[in-house]
Amino acid sequence: MVNPVDTLRALHHDRAPEDPLILPGPWDAASARVFEEAGYEALATPSAGIALSLGYEDGQVPPEEMFAAIGRIVRSVSVPVTADVEGGYGLAPKELVDRLLETGAVGCNLEDSFAAEDGTHALRDPAEQAAFLAAVREAAGDRLFINARVDTFVRGVPEPVAAAVERGRLYVAAGADCVYPILAPAESIPALREGIEGPLNAVAVPGGPSLRELGALGATRITFGPGLLHRAMSSLRDIAEQLR
Repeated sequence: MVNPVDTLRALHHDRAPEDPLILPGPWDAASARVFEEAGYEALATPSAGIALSLGYEDGQVPPEEMFAAIGRIVRSVSVPVTADVEGGYGLAPKELVDRLLETGAVGCNLEDSFAAEDGTHALRDPAEQAAFLAAVREAAGDRLFINARVDTFVRGVPEPVAAAVERGRLYVAAGADCVYPILAPAESIPALREGIEGPLNAVAVPGGPSLRELGALGATRITFGPGLLHRAMSSLRDIAEQLR
């Protein structure tokens, strides 16, 4: 029997530019089953989407509730699931890995931002984040696919492309399987692809390039954040209006 993490890892390699890996983002068990039934080979939970489905603001879900939600999604489908666990909730690497594996997830997003006491967000020192990722990799071995999120494009960093490449290279050297420069403009993807070794995650946004275009620019895999939940809610609003 093929190990799900091996399946997920293999899906990221030897892909044609016009065929990026599409990972829909389920927010609950029902949406996960819909995506699996549509034929998607793997799924990627969005922390913001799960937060909204549970009645929380993004970043405010208690870890116990997030891990429980991830577990319900994993149990509802037979395809590999990778989970967005934000910055790791302050857990030590081994505990974080253990909690993830308990849910059945075979991958995770880990971001390099943190919330300051005044409520703002800032970037972690890249060397510190690389050390954290290395510790997660050591604790996980090959049991988790690590997607290292890079937040230079959302934190007002000067020269965000160069900063993302620097961070991405450090994170890959620390053991990350994939690098995710979240909300990188489409025109920056070729430079990111050239500068960062290994798979590259891009996020699809409304009005942006098509999925095939993102792949042609250099994206290995494409995720949606909470975007699919927002589209589902828009459709539900239309249905609700029709019921009047």
